[in-house]
Amino acid sequence: MYAFEYKRPHAQAEAVAAFHGDARYLAGGQSLVQAMKLRMSSAETLIDLGGVAGLDGIRVENNAVVIGAMAKHSAVAASADVRRAIPALADLAGGIGDQMVRNLGTLGGSIANADPAACYPSAIVALGATVHTNQRTIAGSDFFTGIYQTALHEGELITAVSFPIPQRAAYVKFKQPASRFALVGVFVAQTAHGVHVAVTGAKGSVFRVTEIEAALTANYTPEAAKAVHVDPAGINADLHATAEYRAAMISVMAGRAVAASLAH
Repeated sequence: MYAFEYKRPHAQAEAVAAFHGDARYLAGGQSLVQAMKLRMSSAETLIDLGGVAGLDGIRVENNAVVIGAMAKHSAVAASADVRRAIPALADLAGGIGDQMVRNLGTLGGSIANADPAACYPSAIVALGATVHTNQRTIAGSDFFTGIYQTALHEGELITAVSFPIPQRAAYVKFKQPASRFALVGVFVAQTAHGVHVAVTGAKGSVFRVTEIEAALTANYTPEAAKAVHVDPAGINADLHATAEYRAAMISVMAGRAVAASLAH
């Protein structure tokens, strides 16, 4: 690990003011700290957000679940408000990593890191969420821009994410057994704006599958989702799965997600 200056502010304004030069915000640290230990990432200054008050709240307002950027995965999974309003979101949070990761990892840290196989991006895109920062609001559909890339400006701080409450939704992932990241994860949501199907783990960034969305709009059944052939062009291939295998699993996981959403 390279040397760095450590700062732990206690207010949002103080955290933003501390960001200058080669600095990074530190949320749960489950990705950043490991990358720094391996010298795959570095920063001259780390700004620990753990002491900033008011960034970890969870509430329901205006037909949406609003989750603070520093809310832990375990808190989202255990929240009665989330379980009542969007049980799929609580289930997603409860399936991230292991218990230690869930007790330390945060919503804001996860989406700012934008790992191609992270779970939260699929919920943000499928539910049409809005990312709130200290500067503006960003539509979930515009937030993820590429592999480990987002629409955030330098020094911009995520404060919360608001998830509109869907008619029904579910998330199912085919996970890598060691890391528990998604080899293929599919979030299906029936929303006020139609059926959305968002996939993680299969490309460099989360994406929607319009063919499955069209099939489910016509016939919201597991069979309709599974019947769709997903083109493997552009799908990830690695030692865990070929592009063809992942493409086939997208339809299978979408079908399972539809079945789960109907069971809620």
